[in-house]
Amino acid sequence: MGVKQAIKSLDAFPRAEDHLLQKTQSGALVSVFGLAIMAILFLHELRYYITTYTIHQMSVDLKRGETLPIHINMTFPSLPCDVVSIDAIDMSGKHEVDLDTNIWKLRLNSFGHIIGTEYLSDLVEKEHTVHKHDGDKDQHEDSDQKIHGFDQAAENMIKKVKQALAHGEGCRVYGVLDVQRVAGNFHISVHGLNIYVAQMIFEGSNNVNVSHIIHDLSFGPKYPGIHNPLDGTERVLHVTSGTFKYYIKIVPTEYRYISKEVLPTNQFSVTEYFSPMKEFDRTWPAVYFLYDLSPITVTIQEERRSFLHLITRLCAVLGGTFALTGMLDRWMYRLLEALTKPNARSVFR
Repeated sequence: MGVKQAIKSLDAFPRAEDHLLQKTQSGALVSVFGLAIMAILFLHELRYYITTYTIHQMSVDLKRGETLPIHINMTFPSLPCDVVSIDAIDMSGKHEVDLDTNIWKLRLNSFGHIIGTEYLSDLVEKEHTVHKHDGDKDQHEDSDQKIHGFDQAAENMIKKVKQALAHGEGCRVYGVLDVQRVAGNFHISVHGLNIYVAQMIFEGSNNVNVSHIIHDLSFGPKYPGIHNPLDGTERVLHVTSGTFKYYIKIVPTEYRYISKEVLPTNQFSVTEYFSPMKEFDRTWPAVYFLYDLSPITVTIQEERRSFLHLITRLCAVLGGTFALTGMLDRWMYRLLEALTKPNARSVFR
């Protein structure tokens, strides 16, 4: 008997006799309130446990010989699709004329509504050796390309483009360019036109309006939480024309899902520069995207909190709520007892 009594003395949860227990309305209200709080906290902790978090790690980029996908989705509200072209150049200065293009152009009316669609397998310029885009004096100076030498196709094109400009047509360009994984640039401009054709259409480079809206520009598939800084960018020119240059730093990225699936992609940062056209400038306005790759790759790993972490937090929040509601019940009972029994000893003494 002495051992059993000693064990009972260690009981941290003594039971009161039934006739000493009293149920009250205030206790019921506190109990319902406490159960509601505990249910809310339980759901919050369960959601916190189920939700994954990410860990970022950095290492040297060891990838070689791969291509870089460039996802483009842009609108040029003041340029008809017939004059818009895309060109890409790598770091050695070589024009990429054999790009695996997958580009579409959508004709837009003055209200931005689609009025025509065209798939372009040859959107990239094919005659780069005839001219340069950086202001060289020999740009488009082939003596055989005189204005009086226009054929009927060129004259029809000039008429068509002038009519589109008069009607306020624009163009939306979207698709994917696969380029070599080296530093370079791609630009969207009217450089695909013969210089004399362009002169007849726009009557000078100052009248080429390269206002644009970048709906989406990315260098790979998107992963949860990615932010592409150029998405939603809008640049509208009203008085002058000029060249936009976006300097992009690409950071190779791997996103590892909790399911062990690996998604190779790229993040990037960007700075912007605008160069207005001068009176005797020989270049033509364009939108340049000059990109370079970082030697560091970022690995983003999804992780989930351990089950023991969940149990620990549940014990803390639920036990704390239970203890707090017990204290609140005792205070309310004593307060109501003091108010309903004036002759009783005050609880505040």
